[in-house]
Amino acid sequence: MDPIVFAIPVFFALMGLEAWWGWRRGRPAYRLNDAIASISLGTYSQLTGLAGKLVVLAIYVACYEHLRWFTLSPEWWWVWIVGLLLYDFCYYWQHRLGHEVALLWAAHVVHHQSEEFNLSTALRQTSSGFLFGWIFYLPMALLGFPPLVFVVVGLIDLLYQYWIHTEQIGRLGWFDRVFASPSNHRVHHAVNDRYLDRNYGGILILWDRLFGSFEDEDPEEPPVYGTRAPLRGFEPVSANLQVYRQLWQQLREAPNWSTRLGYLLRPPGWRPAGSPPSEPFSMARLHKFDPPHPRGLWPWLTALQFLLLTLAATTLLGLASSGLPWTALLLGCGWCLTGLSLLGRWLETRTPSRWLLLTAALFNLLSLLSLPWWPLSGGLQVWLLCLLLLHGLSAGATAWLSRRFDRAPSTLPEG
Repeated sequence: MDPIVFAIPVFFALMGLEAWWGWRRGRPAYRLNDAIASISLGTYSQLTGLAGKLVVLAIYVACYEHLRWFTLSPEWWWVWIVGLLLYDFCYYWQHRLGHEVALLWAAHVVHHQSEEFNLSTALRQTSSGFLFGWIFYLPMALLGFPPLVFVVVGLIDLLYQYWIHTEQIGRLGWFDRVFASPSNHRVHHAVNDRYLDRNYGGILILWDRLFGSFEDEDPEEPPVYGTRAPLRGFEPVSANLQVYRQLWQQLREAPNWSTRLGYLLRPPGWRPAGSPPSEPFSMARLHKFDPPHPRGLWPWLTALQFLLLTLAATTLLGLASSGLPWTALLLGCGWCLTGLSLLGRWLETRTPSRWLLLTAALFNLLSLLSLPWWPLSGGLQVWLLCLLLLHGLSAGATAWLSRRFDRAPSTLPEG
């Protein structure tokens, strides 16, 4: 079972603590729409990553088995220490190039789209990072670090970064000078000129100091979060495809392969010589995307749908390694993913297209009808049955309320 499944309750408990502490200090940490969008993207990443993680691990194992230069034993204590340091070093360069190479930014941008900075932002992860991310860790395989060491130190590096996504913890003195910390990472997520593309370290901020990418947080200049090309939406598929769509359009219009490679491999926003200058960035034009929504039951139904889908996704992640048939897994994932997509559209106060509504209803129905053939205990079948039925009812009620709501004009094209 994926260890992340065991960490999910801890993640939510800490988010609750952060929300309470922010409320007590008079500095609210969360917006319902933004938090749901961020956690939905994390759910997308975990469900779509069921296959991606296996591919990455298979590549690492193949390189380790056939190409390694040395043989290191996991029984040697120093292998774990050096392995963690080397992993964090590789992560620094993966992270840095994820900002400096447009094709890699297309995947990483998802993590930066939130205009808030809280623990839910840490869960906001891409669904396509596995496509190229594995390349940066091949040195570990070549040097002979066993797959077990690679997996464990990678998990440690990932889990460490959860707590640094918060505004509720201030400066930490000497700790800020050595390690990635909330203060250092607030800088990383900011779009201010002085903060842009700084502080890439996962565990150690020393890498940034060593390679010239460090910037200290200035109390006189509060960070402004998000991206310079705001997503202005909450739907997970659109969030994952935002920059890929832009790149595709640029590649289609490019006159030659040199220009195409420039669009892919140069920094985001690059333009070939002779292109008209891009519009200068202005902080004054940045406004948080927080559309109005119906009052009354609507927020509660939205939160209920999100809770049901999150519980279902967590259940599927827990069952993925227990022999669940791939057809059942695909149906369950399809139900969760289309449900979260619907929810994202409603959070934008846009009624989803009838095709998206029909797709969600179809996955709900097929999952419901096939449930008796899933090789699960009676208790698990009843649990999933309740989730399916409650989600169907709450989604229907939300759709009805959304159609009755006199919506403000959307900034997005209707789908």
